[in-house]
Order: sequence, then C-alpha cells, then structure tokens
Amino acid sequence: MPPETVEVRRSSRRRRTVSAYRDGEKTIVLLPDGLSRTDEEQWVRRMLDRLAAKEQRRRPSDEDLLDRANELSERYLEGRARPASVRWVENQRHRWGSCTPDHGTIRISTRLRGMPAWVVDYVVMHELVHLLVPSHGPRFWALVERYPRAERARGFLEGFSMAGNGVPEEW
Repeated sequence: MPPETVEVRRSSRRRRTVSAYRDGEKTIVLLPDGLSRTDEEQWVRRMLDRLAAKEQRRRPSDEDLLDRANELSERYLEGRARPASVRWVENQRHRWGSCTPDHGTIRISTRLRGMPAWVVDYVVMHELVHLLVPSHGPRFWALVERYPRAERARGFLEGFSMAGNGVPEEW
C-alpha cells in the first residue's frame, strides 16, 4: 500500500484549533501558523489516528456487524434473534438489507457504509426482526419500534433515497 499523502495547511488566522479531513486520496491537516515542526508532526499523527478511528467506526467489518446484531438482539429482542451471519454485500442496489430466516443470514448493503451508526443499527434491527417474524405485519413493526431511533432512521433513509434518485428504497 502506498504511503498516505498528507497536505499540511497553516493559517495565521487559525489560533488554537487543529482539524483534518480527507479529500479524495489525500488528507488535509489544518494547523495554526505558529506551531513548531515538532508539534506539527505530533498533531499530524494524532489527526491521522483520529480520522482512521472515525472511519473504522463508520465502516464496521462483517464481524463487527455480527457483534452489533447480537447486542441489538439482547437489548431490544431479549436475545431471541440469533443470526448465523451478518455481512456486507455489494449486490443490493435497491434494498438496504435482506434476511434469510431459514439460514439465519443477514446481508447489509454496502451503500450503508459511512452512514451514521444509528441508521446501520436500524437496518440490522429490521433484519433481526425478520428472523422472528418473516412478514411486515403489525407484530413485525411492533418489534422494530423497540429500537428507539426507528422512525428517525426510516426518515433518514427515505430522505437519502429521494435525494439520490427520487425513488424510495424497498425493504
């Protein structure tokens, strides 16, 4: 893997704050102009670590998804939904997630990567409930609504879908 490209930008208007963001393949670190080179190196390292940690939280692995699904099941479903696997998939262009109750498998669209954790949690919760109730009837929705941010997450996903292509997504 090639070394990370970092661009340091100093500003005389910036007094105390340090920030960083990704711009494509490059990381931009914004520093106060008066910072020493030693402090600059420490801040660049610190900001790169922070960005990497933030990105990891927003892009959990399949194993992280399975762990999170089990936590959600314990918290909101008395541990009754036990998926055999939860994994990211690339081939879901019109669904946020899917579930095969007979096999206990849950698939989550990679389009959710980078979305807020509470939105991903909602989709995982939705699919967990399908392990217990295959259809979208009243019992299903009553269980989904145990997730405190269910309505907010649905609104977020509907808005995201409408902004992208003007068509709401399917479950």
